[in-house]
Parts: sequence; structure tokens; C-alpha cells
Amino acid sequence: MEARAEPSTSMFETSHILGSLLASSSVLPQSWHHCSKANLGAEIYVTVLFGNTAYVAFSGTRASIPLALLGPEAFEMVELGGNQNELFRALIGCEAEEGEKVKVQAFALHLFLTLLNTPNFKKLLQEIKDKQVILTGHALGGSLASLTALYLLCNPTSLNSTSTSISTPPLLCVTFGAPLLGNESFCNAILRERWAGHFCHVTSQHDIIPRLFFCPLNSISPILKSHLQSHNKLSQEPKANLRNFVSMHVSTGITGPYRPFGNYVMCSNEGACCVDNPSGVVQMLYLTYSDGTQTGEFSYGDIVEKIMKSLLIRKSRGVCGEDQEDFDGGVSLALHASGIGTKGIGASEARKCLNISKQVGWSPNQNCANLAIKLGKITPCRAQIEWYKALCDDDMGYYDSFKYQHSPRKYAKANINRIKLSQFWDKVIDMLQNNLLPYDFPKRAKWVNAAQFYMLLVEPLDIADYYRNEKHKIKGHYLTHGRERRYEVFDKWWRGKKDILENGFVTRSKFAGLTQDSCFWARVEKAKELVESFKSEKDGERLSRNMKDLIEFECYAKDLIKRKEVSIDVLAPRSSYSLWAEEWNLVKFTRGFNT
Repeated sequence: MEARAEPSTSMFETSHILGSLLASSSVLPQSWHHCSKANLGAEIYVTVLFGNTAYVAFSGTRASIPLALLGPEAFEMVELGGNQNELFRALIGCEAEEGEKVKVQAFALHLFLTLLNTPNFKKLLQEIKDKQVILTGHALGGSLASLTALYLLCNPTSLNSTSTSISTPPLLCVTFGAPLLGNESFCNAILRERWAGHFCHVTSQHDIIPRLFFCPLNSISPILKSHLQSHNKLSQEPKANLRNFVSMHVSTGITGPYRPFGNYVMCSNEGACCVDNPSGVVQMLYLTYSDGTQTGEFSYGDIVEKIMKSLLIRKSRGVCGEDQEDFDGGVSLALHASGIGTKGIGASEARKCLNISKQVGWSPNQNCANLAIKLGKITPCRAQIEWYKALCDDDMGYYDSFKYQHSPRKYAKANINRIKLSQFWDKVIDMLQNNLLPYDFPKRAKWVNAAQFYMLLVEPLDIADYYRNEKHKIKGHYLTHGRERRYEVFDKWWRGKKDILENGFVTRSKFAGLTQDSCFWARVEKAKELVESFKSEKDGERLSRNMKDLIEFECYAKDLIKRKEVSIDVLAPRSSYSLWAEEWNLVKFTRGFNT
């Protein structure tokens, strides 16, 4: 019986509540207060300590000054890899082999790397060590705060002396009017690491900077660049041009290479609403933009002070009709808080955007929940293969019993279950590739462990099937020509488990239930062929190469056995490995040498 379908939208819309809750705390007023001090100061950042909390505010004014010395390439995007591999390893460590690399805005990265290499940065790390840290910044100072936050998240030991690379440091990044920082791969990497909740980007409906990089990079005019540097008031013509650019590219689905990440607080004189879906943020940044008077750098402080007062006034007036459903009422409140209103220009589009944002966020998680139900239903197939393996451990072993179809009826049942499991996991990979699952799906322990167990249990059967049907004679050996892509993906997931990389090998007191190298039997098959070739080979160079490969495999296999990283069936009397070891020892004895 299939699980009951869930409604396509949430029961409640809480964007306005989250915005008001955040503004009512001391975080936003304090953050803006320190940003204002940093903008007026002579240093690139200021640090203020409150007990166990450290505020670090980056100056948007000081960060903008060098822009006058840079050309158009300052607005281009550069890869976060390369020389920065070690700095942001977590973000680039699981980049897709196909697709765009993780990229960020060139000038912001240059600014951060310049700061990183100064004695002041090392001093900063010492000041905030073992504290709860709130990083904040205005305009380009916000970009610098975001990159610093990502550096600390990627290197948690630099912030907390008792943490490991598994733990996440107590850190929040609050930006005001910051420009977009990275591309879609950058956004997805942050989602995958579950770091989006560490970022809160406050934007005003009048601020041009957060919307600047929606335009194609070659369309950013000198006057906009000058505004980014000086924060001066713009004339109506360039503001109208920017609005036209954004309107054109959003309506066509093309908004340039930059994408938002984290949580966005859309502020107006009416209040604030929170949006965390990247596509929803893009639409709302466009729809909430007002070409009224450009606000000054202190406007964010004024807006934050007005939010709670506006919420109380709005509640007393009852802007949300009592006849509306809870979700629609929440959307209406969010529209008022964002400054759009329920009947103004763009209200219909904004309402649709908020509805879709909730569905987009809901669907991947719901798909994941449904997939978990299906995983439970397919588990008996896995249990049947485990039972089959237990019956094969005595004489010939698991791999060879399947390869030579020992006990045909049991083989047939195990083979059917093998195919069912492969179909399920192929569907999982397809859903992930089509963005139907959460971005952090490959990081979720439940799925990483389930995929690893499946691979260790079933891939030996795939290898047995491959060599039984002599596909290696047509395609080549399994390791280079026969391995299914799902296993390569699962290998990548497993390598991404930080605790595995840190803890290394586990000391075992008995043999593993499953051989920890899922491709072990493919290596055995290749070694068997090498032995046959070695016995008849006359060419000295090939003989030497074959001998080297055989010795390497022999040492590798013995090491696995010594560490008990193999299942006991590997050592079964008539297993392929045992027969290979006997044959190889005989060849060594005949040739008069040993390893």
C-alpha cells in the first residue's frame, strides 16, 4: 500500500514571523551598529567582545576603495579551487565531475586573500578563539564577512581549539546590502554542507547593490561601479536601466552567473520577511525593488528599528482577512512586510513566488521521505542476499558460488534481488542528478551508510556476473570498463565522510562481515589472468611488469587479510582468491624466487 500523498503546500507561511523574530532580537541592531562604526573607521574590520560573544564588523567603505584601481575583471568570477584548495576544501571537495566549478566574485576573493595573509588576521583568530562569533559587514564588507565565515566553517579548528573537522563552529554571518557572491555551484555547495543557516543577508527595497550582479557582467556601467565605491545617490536614469536589466533577465530566466545563498531578510518600512529558497530570493529581490529615493548607509538601522513597531500596527489593523486560510494569510502578511502589499504592482507575482518557494523547498524533502519508505520496502531483497551469502561461506565462498551458479535455485533468487536493488539505487542517482532530492543528500549518514552497505554486499555479485558472462573478453576488465556509475558515486559519498578520513582504519578483532574493498574480486580476476600470462610470457619487460603487478596485489591482499578487512569467505578453500594464492605460490616455487 502506497503512502498517502501529502498536500502540495505548507499549512502555514511564516516568512513574516521569522523576519520579525530576527529583527526583534539584539542581533540585527548590534550588527548594524558595529557595521556603522567599521564604515567610519580606518581599519578593514573592528572587533567588539561581549562576554563569550565576539562581533567582527567589516568595513564596506574601506573594502570599496581599491575598486577604483581595478578594471572590469573585478566583477568577473574565479574558481574557488586552485591555490585556495586547502582554504575551502569542504566546498570544492565534492564538485561534480560534470558541470560548472565553484566560483566566487573575483574582487571579494582577492580582498579576503589579502586580509588572510596579514598578521592582523592571525591576531583576529586569536581574539575570537573559543567564542561565539557574529561576522557582519555592509556592502562589500558583507562579501568579506561571508568569505571569512566560509573559511571558518571549512576550518573549524581555527575557531575552536576543542572542535574537530566534524563539528560546526558557533558562527553567524549577518550582512547588510551585500552584493551576490558566487555562482549556482557555490550556492549548492553551501546547501550540501548544511551551512545556509549560518548566513543572514539583510536587504532594503531601495538598495541597488544586492541586485547589481543580476545583470550580465558586461552591462555593469561605470556609474554603477562608481556607486559601489562611493555609495553616492544615483540619478533616475541608471536606476531605471538597472531595473530594466533585472526585469528582462528575471523574466527570461537568465539572471547572470551569480546566485544567492543563505537566508534573505527583505526589509521595508512596513516590516521584514525571510526567504531561504535561492530561486525565490532572486524573484523577491526583483519584485521588492523600489526606485524611490536611494537610502543612505544608516537606513538599515532605521529600518530595523521600525520593523517591530510596524508589525504591531499591522496586527492591530488586521491586514489579513479572517476569511483567509492560514497559509494565504501568512503570504499576505509577508507581502506587506516586504513593502509590496497585497494589491500593488507585482503583488500577484510575489504571492506566486512565495507559494512556489515553499513547494520547491518542500518537494525535495518530501521526495527524500518517500524514498526512505521505498528503501524500507526494498530491504527484504537485501536481507535475502545476506542470507544467500551466509549459506555460501563454508567451502566455495559467496563470490564463486554466485559466479558458477552453485545451487541454481538459490542463485536465481539472489540474482533477481540483485537486479531489484540495482534498479532502486539507479533511481536514487537519477533523482539526485535531476535535483529532486535535497542538496545535502550525499552527506546524510543514513543514505551514505545504506549505499555503502549495498555496494559492499552486491558489487561482488555484479563482478561475478561480469566474468561469468566473459564480458571482460569483449569490453576489458571490470575495474576499467565494467563498473557501474552508481558505485563510483557511492565511493565518492563514502570518501566524503570526514570521520572516515580522520579515524583511518578500524582495528578489528574478527573478520569483517563484508569485504571492505567492494572491487576485491575484480582485482582477483585480473591477478588470475596475470598469473597465466606470467607462466607463458617470454618477453623480459612484460614479464617484469606482470611480476610487479602480481607482487603488489599479493601484498595488498595480505594486508587486507591481516587487518581482517575481508569477509571470511575470501579464505574459503575453493574460493578464487585461495586458488589464485596456491597457483601463485607454485609459480614462485617453480621459478625459484619468493616475495
